Amino acid sequence: MQRQPNSTETGSSPAFAIEATNLGVTYSNGTEAVKDVSLEIPKGEFFGFLGANGAGKTTTIKMLTTLLRPTTGQISVNGYNAETDPRSVRESIGYMAQETSIDPVLTVRENLNFACRAYGVPSAKRGARIDDLLELVGLESKTADRAGMLSGGQKKRLDVAMTLVHHPPIVFLDEPTTGLDPAARNRLWEYFREINRQGTTVFLTTQYLEEADALCSDLALILDGEIVATGSPAELKAQVGGDVLEISLDDPSETAVEHARAIIEDSEVVASDEIESIQPTEDGFSVTATHARRIGTTLLVRLTESGVTITGFNIRSPTLDDVFLTLAGESKNDAADREIRPNGHRMEA
Repeated sequence: MQRQPNSTETGSSPAFAIEATNLGVTYSNGTEAVKDVSLEIPKGEFFGFLGANGAGKTTTIKMLTTLLRPTTGQISVNGYNAETDPRSVRESIGYMAQETSIDPVLTVRENLNFACRAYGVPSAKRGARIDDLLELVGLESKTADRAGMLSGGQKKRLDVAMTLVHHPPIVFLDEPTTGLDPAARNRLWEYFREINRQGTTVFLTTQYLEEADALCSDLALILDGEIVATGSPAELKAQVGGDVLEISLDDPSETAVEHARAIIEDSEVVASDEIESIQPTEDGFSVTATHARRIGTTLLVRLTESGVTITGFNIRSPTLDDVFLTLAGESKNDAADREIRPNGHRMEA
């Protein structure tokens, strides 16, 4: 039987599913993979941990799931101290890694039965639990199929089911939709929403900014091992400081974009403190400004009068993509190099 956490022993507040304080990881070569990361995640929250490849997302999730011991800091998960009671932490969580953990030789049902045994689900309850999970992830018709014959999306759905067999109060999802097509990704989103509606705390690491925006109630952005921003999607977007004017150019070369930037920055019609950022895009550039809707037309006229050929424009509210670019101080091409995926798609450099 799983031992219940002792609040005196762990010092944990029952309001939080995850508490991490001043976490750091330094490798033997001196590289600091994670620096002074602190998190407090309430029970029942759908939490998103955003960052590019190498930013520290997977290192952090490995510490929280007891797969990696931190160099510094303390962790409490479900009230259990991760250093002194790692077994209880592991018994009380579900962890879906980037690579599926299914056995391709076993059938779908056999995989789930194996997971039930591994997590100590009583034999009398396994059949009903497996049936419930097959229904949840839409694999009822595949129960006798070998897992190796499933599509990529179906394998991910089976992996979700295997993560949930023991009713874990917290589920860690480490980039669970990487490599899936949009339709398969959207189906997984629904399963994640459903388990969260049922009360499960979800900790999601992702590079898909659209995914985080659609699913998460609260977010943290990690950059080079440090958390640089936290808040709800709406709160983070508000930090961008205004709407975004997207301008497409007949010549979107770096020289042409820099010329347009100089015209805007030298323009007498725009106050210097109104513009938050100017970022190159695939077909031109974007201007984030406090009053983008008011100054947009004036800017377009000024650019046209200066000989810049504009082929299209649009004014929109900021997205998490804009948040990342603003906070990280990167261009669209820089984001592509770091493999951040705006709007659910990788951008090619």
